[in-house]
Amino acid sequence: MNNKRPKHLALHHIKLPLSGFVSILHRVSGLILFLALPLLLLMLQYSLRSIETHTQLLSVLAHPLPKLVLLGLLWAFLHHFCAGLRYLAIDLRYITSLARAHNSSKAVMAVSLCLTILAGAKLW
Repeated sequence: MNNKRPKHLALHHIKLPLSGFVSILHRVSGLILFLALPLLLLMLQYSLRSIETHTQLLSVLAHPLPKLVLLGLLWAFLHHFCAGLRYLAIDLRYITSLARAHNSSKAVMAVSLCLTILAGAKLW
């Protein structure tokens, strides 16, 4: 038996492929969306309750920090959506080769970032 094996997993030494990062970001974005759900529901409630609460919500969202938070949530949603479509295509066996999987992970990153930039320009 080889006794020189490491006793712990050094995560900073592991070089993940792009599809590994897409997978991790898919999980992280899902967690972010789940944790932000009460905030998003509260914002929906404030926007629908009355004109006063809607105006109050708009004044809060006019500051840069809430806009940045919304931009982060927007990225989380778009990335989670695009990566979910990728995983659906993999499950339906549309993406079968390693090269197509790598290209689809590039497409997920590019499309989610481009859509975030476009929607963020509209938000800002």
